[in-house]
Amino acid sequence: MPELPNLKNDKNKMPVQDALIRAHNFDEVALGYNKELALDEAKRCLNCKHMPCVGGCPVRIRIPEFIAKVRECDFEGAYQIIATSSSLPAVCGRVCPQETQCEKNCVRGIKGEPVGIGRLERFVADWHNDHIKTEKLGINKNGIKVAVVGSGPSGLSCAGELARRGYSVIVFEALHEAGGVLAYGIPEFRLPKRILKQEIDVLKNLGVEIKTNIVIGRTITCDELFKDGYKAIFLGTGAGLPRFMGIEGENLNGVYSANEYLTRSNLMKSYIDKPTTPIMKGGVVAVVGGGNVAMDAARTALRLGANKVYIIYRRSQNELPARAEEVEHAKEEGIEFKFLTNPIKIIGYKNEHDAKDIKNGFVKAIRCIKMELGDPDERGRRKPIEIANSEFDIDVDTVIMAIGTSPNPIIKQTMSGLETNSHGGIIVDENTGKTSIDGIYAGGDAVTGAATVISAMGAGKMAAEAIDKYLKNE
Repeated sequence: MPELPNLKNDKNKMPVQDALIRAHNFDEVALGYNKELALDEAKRCLNCKHMPCVGGCPVRIRIPEFIAKVRECDFEGAYQIIATSSSLPAVCGRVCPQETQCEKNCVRGIKGEPVGIGRLERFVADWHNDHIKTEKLGINKNGIKVAVVGSGPSGLSCAGELARRGYSVIVFEALHEAGGVLAYGIPEFRLPKRILKQEIDVLKNLGVEIKTNIVIGRTITCDELFKDGYKAIFLGTGAGLPRFMGIEGENLNGVYSANEYLTRSNLMKSYIDKPTTPIMKGGVVAVVGGGNVAMDAARTALRLGANKVYIIYRRSQNELPARAEEVEHAKEEGIEFKFLTNPIKIIGYKNEHDAKDIKNGFVKAIRCIKMELGDPDERGRRKPIEIANSEFDIDVDTVIMAIGTSPNPIIKQTMSGLETNSHGGIIVDENTGKTSIDGIYAGGDAVTGAATVISAMGAGKMAAEAIDKYLKNE
């Protein structure tokens, strides 16, 4: 007799660190399901024949199949099903916005909460990493070299797919550690670096080679890669160029882009005593923006010793682009949200010992103006409008701008014929990732601008399939 499904409406809660404790450490906030919770959650899946959840996954994981294996306690079998579609399951189980993708389509979500697909993916990947020794796979290589530029989610996904198909894949990374935004952008308390290293080691065992400290366009150009025998190139260079508001005071000491702030903390380990790369700690911090990066920066500032952290966002809570889980965690940790508020100036002061004029001074306060929401624009978002004579100051010591990023222009500047759009994104064929140059493909944030990890992985996977067909003259 088949086992009856678990028909309770609520998904099993994710165990987490206590908010008062976690706000002062960099240990992972979400602790993950244990075996009992995973089995109970897996039983909530109805194993729908039309599998709507799969349609919401950018890399098309066979979700009902892997959950069925979890129900059978075949956790390694579940992992192998996921691994046929995803190169980074432990990462995706932690940072993928399942609530707007696979879980959004879950039938169980109609009258209750959807199945915790992401939590089950994380459990399965962690079980595999804890119990199965990773070994090199004997994949027959075809002798064809492919270069992947950038070791972020799109590059790693593309590299993994091509390696499985027998190609000799070399990944070129500009920084000294692999992982791209996964390494420098996402804090330890959301994505432990040991987890990322385990995922990258799996790719290395597929035969992927990663070379760090190489800036394509500076150290070596794409033209030179072709001369060196590479038959195709994938550009997964991300969107690491920070945006600023263009308001007075953004050049003051104590004003960071979120990219710089998180890179100093995550990759350069500025949170340790006597770091080689310093960062301003303590005091009062204002983070401008409402996305996941803003949440990461604010929660990092708190862990670095800030007395108070504000998130300043020009729309209301209903329009926040950050994951609901991240917003909830930030609030629990004591971060204060200033909604319908927009900065118009950063006020500085002169330090006689360190600055000769106010332009090179330090942050004293951030001047804001209150906003109200007007009519929806063409995308359906209500436009924020300033309220006259509503200016006010917030005394702060540090300001972090988390209002978005753009693709790095180095590749474009060193390659003639590569078409980009007005935002600097590489223009590609939406079905293959092919650029305007024969043999060069691109995907992820370098094409779309800052987006999700899983969408970047989907683009990398799609491009790998197209590169395979291109090199086979199909």
